Amino acid sequence: MTPPALSGIDHTLVGVRDLDSARAHWARLGFTVTPRGRHIGWGTANYCVMLERGYIELLGILDPAQFTNNLDKFLETREGLMGLAFASDDPAATKARLEARGLHPDGPKDLKRYLELPEGDVLPEFRLLFLPKAETPDLSAFVCCHLTPELVRRPAWLDHDNGAVALRGITVISEQPDKSASGYRAYFGEDAVRAIPGGAEVACGPESLRFVTREGFAALYPGQGSWPPFPAPLPAAMTVTVREPSRTMTHLWNRAIRADRDGDRIWVAPSEANGLVLEFVKA
Repeated sequence: MTPPALSGIDHTLVGVRDLDSARAHWARLGFTVTPRGRHIGWGTANYCVMLERGYIELLGILDPAQFTNNLDKFLETREGLMGLAFASDDPAATKARLEARGLHPDGPKDLKRYLELPEGDVLPEFRLLFLPKAETPDLSAFVCCHLTPELVRRPAWLDHDNGAVALRGITVISEQPDKSASGYRAYFGEDAVRAIPGGAEVACGPESLRFVTREGFAALYPGQGSWPPFPAPLPAAMTVTVREPSRTMTHLWNRAIRADRDGDRIWVAPSEANGLVLEFVKA
């Protein structure tokens, strides 16, 4: 059995056209949203939903005249899931393991961003590995290591009215789900991939990546009508665990947010979650 080179999924990235509107949307969904972060030297900024494990980054543009890392091109077409960051506690060791498997990570490279707190800006620091598009099938992904986790994982930010606990994973609409999922064996081990209805799933530590056909996606999340109108590959849904689905459903009902439910699974339409299907499942 091949041991994993990565420990899981660190966070997802959701591209949004209006950052403050997105912050209000996700607060209405029952999430505690952090103060705004600004990327040093770039025209982009973010709000984050910090969970006990993993987090969600709402990413938008403050100054289109500055570098946006192609976020402007993405937003010309749609809002929604752009990709994700895998987790590593030791980027240098991770790079060596990936290179030993014939992969070509770039880095490590350091990144800082301002986090706007009432008492003044602080500077969370990260160390990143960049993964070639050809080596992350159907997905845009990189590797993230937190150098200052205490600045972003504050207890008050981990408490959510909807009972959210952790990031569980994402679902990607794929033309060749089995082939795409197989590409992640190099990251998570030979036994990480299993067949599921409509496609395949990759076990990424406690999290997962699902690759499914368009028909498989419609079966997972009925009630979406003709959505999505965009071609594959398409990261289309994100799953978050919650302590008690009934509490989550009550929160959504009380705010007139339409949600579908099947047992302990609840999902919210893209119109309520900046262009992605947001799924809640029991922790």
